[in-house]
Amino acid sequence: MTRVLREVRRAAAGLAGPGVVAVSGGADSVALLRALAACPTGPLTVAHVNHRLRGTESDADEQFVRDLAAGLGLECRVKSADVATLGGNLEAAARAVRYGFFAEVAAEVGAGWVATGHTADDQAETVLHRIVRGTGIGGLSGIRPSRTRERRQGDDPSRTFPARTDIVRPLLTVTRADVLAHLAGLGQPFREDASNADPRFTRNRIRHELLPLLRAFNPDVVTALARLAEHAADAHAIILEKAAEVLAAAERPRVGATVVLDAAALGPPPVTRAVLRLVWEREGWPADDMGADAWDRACAVARGEVAGWDFPGGVSARRAGRVVQLARGELGEARGAGKR
Repeated sequence: MTRVLREVRRAAAGLAGPGVVAVSGGADSVALLRALAACPTGPLTVAHVNHRLRGTESDADEQFVRDLAAGLGLECRVKSADVATLGGNLEAAARAVRYGFFAEVAAEVGAGWVATGHTADDQAETVLHRIVRGTGIGGLSGIRPSRTRERRQGDDPSRTFPARTDIVRPLLTVTRADVLAHLAGLGQPFREDASNADPRFTRNRIRHELLPLLRAFNPDVVTALARLAEHAADAHAIILEKAAEVLAAAERPRVGATVVLDAAALGPPPVTRAVLRLVWEREGWPADDMGADAWDRACAVARGEVAGWDFPGGVSARRAGRVVQLARGELGEARGAGKR
């Protein structure tokens, strides 16, 4: 039994009911689909997004996935989206389209989980990418083995989305070399995406330049980075648990739409930062737009070192005596932009 099949079987044992398998046509997702199809799971539905970024090549990917699903006797749902016209960051736009579609398919077929083909190599690349950009312990956690996708404000209102969908990644401890060996043993072809070699994308340079260089120092660097992510996730979970307790104790009654926190109850800086992030995420404020400097400023406001600050998305923080006031729009409109 290959490592791919062993890990997928272990993960599948904890998956109940129908599921959706995200398949791009690349090696990782094809290996995931073949392995899940060989496991005793609930009914599987294949989901594929044609991003229409590579013309006929994208269409060929779509047809490959349709044929693969048909050969396995599985239903295939496809979404065609011209993500290049959506504006903003291309990778972020494509990701939003994909996960929105996966949640939509899950709702339509009554599936409680969606499986994606992220591997240990993806984990290593993600950790390195975040280190290069600058990250904290939460960022070092990398890709989570599983997570819950909540219904989002940007979801198409004409579609029905489940309130929550479990995203699972059975191959996260499996290397890309393991995947290729598994497919070779099956004689299973897959699609190659030429854009994965485009050096204009930072992740591709990490994959093709930085990781090979690091392997000269440690041939098993992918496993080492994956282990670092696992340990960081464990430590971050402890911080988040403490932060939730602190937030419950520090929060005071709202004043309109303003969140009010007892500054003295927020604890040391790592906990304060985690508490503030919990507030941002709970309120639906743009936490992903907050860089390390922004979180440092938010903590400085909480400690009374700065009277107030405005953050991305119209969120403002102000220290008023013994409390910290946080709001979207209200404080910012009253004070204008920037530091006060």
